[in-house]
Amino acid sequence: MRIFFLFLIILSGISPAFAEKGTYVDTVQFIQYLEESTALEEVKKGNLDMYYSRMPFELLEQKESLTNLKVFYTTGGSFSLLLNPAQGEKFNPFAFQEVRLALNYLVDRNLIVDELMGGYGVPMISNYGPFDPDYLLIVDELEKFGFRYNPEYARQVISETLEKNGAEKINGVWTYMGKPVEVTVFIRNDDAVRKSIGEIISSELEKSGFVVSKDFGDLNKAFVIVYGSDPAELRWSIYTEGYAGRSAFVKYDPLGLAQMYAPWFSNMPGLNNPSYWNYKNAKLDEITQKIYSANFTSSDERAALIKLATKEGVNESVRIFLAAKIDPYVTNKNVEGVINDFGGGITTRFTAINSRTGDADLKIGVKQIYQGAWNPIRGFSDMYSKNVWDTLYDPGIFKNPYSGENFAVRQNWSVQSAGPEGTLDVPDDAIRWNPDLQEWELVGPNARAVSKITYDLLLGDWHHGEKIDLNDVLYSVYFTQEWATQKENDKTFDPEYSPQAAPGASTLVALRPLDEDTVEVYVNYWHFDESDIADWGGVWVTMPWEIMYAMEQAVVDGKASFSRTDAQAKSINWLSLIVPRDASLIKQYLEQFIVEKQVPTALEGTDWQYCESRYLAAIEWIKEKNHAVISNGPFYLQSYSPEARTITIKAFVSENYPFAAGHWSEFESVDLPQITSISVPEKIESGSSLEIPIVVSNASVLYYFITDARGEQVAGGVLPVIDNTSKLLLTGEETKKMEIGAVDLKLYAVSDSVLRPDIYSTSFLVVGQDSGDVIETILEQKTSIIADNTWFVSIAVGVIVLASVVYVRMRKKKRTDL
Repeated sequence: MRIFFLFLIILSGISPAFAEKGTYVDTVQFIQYLEESTALEEVKKGNLDMYYSRMPFELLEQKESLTNLKVFYTTGGSFSLLLNPAQGEKFNPFAFQEVRLALNYLVDRNLIVDELMGGYGVPMISNYGPFDPDYLLIVDELEKFGFRYNPEYARQVISETLEKNGAEKINGVWTYMGKPVEVTVFIRNDDAVRKSIGEIISSELEKSGFVVSKDFGDLNKAFVIVYGSDPAELRWSIYTEGYAGRSAFVKYDPLGLAQMYAPWFSNMPGLNNPSYWNYKNAKLDEITQKIYSANFTSSDERAALIKLATKEGVNESVRIFLAAKIDPYVTNKNVEGVINDFGGGITTRFTAINSRTGDADLKIGVKQIYQGAWNPIRGFSDMYSKNVWDTLYDPGIFKNPYSGENFAVRQNWSVQSAGPEGTLDVPDDAIRWNPDLQEWELVGPNARAVSKITYDLLLGDWHHGEKIDLNDVLYSVYFTQEWATQKENDKTFDPEYSPQAAPGASTLVALRPLDEDTVEVYVNYWHFDESDIADWGGVWVTMPWEIMYAMEQAVVDGKASFSRTDAQAKSINWLSLIVPRDASLIKQYLEQFIVEKQVPTALEGTDWQYCESRYLAAIEWIKEKNHAVISNGPFYLQSYSPEARTITIKAFVSENYPFAAGHWSEFESVDLPQITSISVPEKIESGSSLEIPIVVSNASVLYYFITDARGEQVAGGVLPVIDNTSKLLLTGEETKKMEIGAVDLKLYAVSDSVLRPDIYSTSFLVVGQDSGDVIETILEQKTSIIADNTWFVSIAVGVIVLASVVYVRMRKKKRTDL
């Protein structure tokens, strides 16, 4: 049975009062400044209001360097190594897991942090760091790896593995079947730290007996060599990778482990391109898909899955994390309203929306103005385009920048769930898309679902003036279902997008439009946090259906591709709506739709005059703007000028825009948890009890971990906080079990509402009861994030002996390459 739908907005009665403009400024201009030193001077002078890239620490060392500046610190980024594990015609040492794992001992993470990063960072060994809300779930698992810089051990493991697999070392050089074993390190030379990391790892590999070829380039070249080529060609062996923060801080991150370790998410070597060699790991796929789709029945079960996935990902070492970045960002002193998201830092979407300077214009410096492609399916994969795009659309649901909790933006919700074990009735007249029959169908009697979400949508207008309506919602749902389902000779399949869309699409049971702005969604999905159910089932859209339809037809016809790897494999354009060439292609399809009176199959039966009006509005927009980027946010894309290296966005003025300027000002400041006082003795006798009083502010609980001189965790737990005080008590039996020597103590002060802990790390000595030794030096390190209007990171830089390492990093939403 074919179902016809007509969802035209017919407004009657009194409309809700909406804002006309949601920003303080009228225009934002993003201007490319490759040199940070030049950008810094421009911010000081007020020619730039802020710079959306990290400032090298050496530029901020002198007090006079801070004149006319505000400095914001964020820990959203990371440095890592991506290894190529492919088996090709040449001998590849990184095809062996033992060699990959050994690299963790061949790289000196402390050197990278202390010397290359000037102390503005901390070592890390997995995609989790202690500022991740989930870090405390897996810290004991990470400690078990015991990674330390130990090149002798690394070379021993490498030698044993390679010899076992037929290689031999001749005159200090590894050979295989008479030929030297050569590895290619792709080094990002547009980033000073990554360039140095590449030089260091190259040197270590040469010392280990490999012939090293160094290939230098930027992200555009990496798109071709690293992400765009068949790994089996072995055009690269190691890539000095870097990730920016996610666009939002996330409390229960479903994506991180999949993105960084699991093949199914299309971010591992091969990227699921069927014509390429692909890294495979069924265990990681299974575990991370369970985490992503909330296939667990409790928070404890989720924690167990996270431990398993982290252990497997680190052990496989296809992606090796090195250091979390503590990046300084600068604004002019006159800029107010900056919001420093725990995930995205000051580049969060809220900063451009909420900033005010007293002028109508805001000027933001960026390191790159254009890399990658602009399309909402598999574009916006670099931080430079993502930072701009985030200001152009409104999400349906977003994350609180400090707690990571979901809150409604333009998609209010109510949830009813019978999960994790039960199910609910689904109404007979609910509908679903049938990819085989190419039609919407009634779900029929006896359908069941785990959860039901009712969404009340704040629709408003698209940037080209047309009303957002339920046809946009229907087309978006159709698109996900269609492209997530792979059929024989399927043209609606993308090797990067489709595997990511499949898990979510498979849980959708049906949807049921109730009126012009209300939709019920039925899903087989449960989470112990009800708001995550709402986030999972969301039906909000960020581009009008006619643009999506034109893009889809261009891809189906083989004239462009949504994803980078598919485009390169087919030698076609990676579709980018901001580029005049591709915008013209979209316009041609829209014009063709008018001539042929073509309506999408998913909207069959929709009034032609309505469709024609949509097509014409989009065509006029493309003619006027010379791009096809149309969305629904507080800014619209005015222009992209490759020659001037600028992108200009303007405030979207509409009586139907729902948020007034200043709506997000509540996020301008935050009260962070702090350990304000603690008394730790210099030494204790083995077998004696220990009492450590602790004073905190804005903290609800303390976590502690104690590691003795053997590197073993000997104590740990949770301490309650009452009236801003707590106490750590160790019995004589507990201290007696500790190895004589230096003992490391780590404390995490945690707030219920602000998920960025304060971290305190120190060492004390355990001595024998008959010891007469005098210990003179007790090393103490405290890393604390201090709350003020901008929040600030105080970092102790220097040579620290025997002190435990404080890992500092935080959760992101999906991360983008730098």
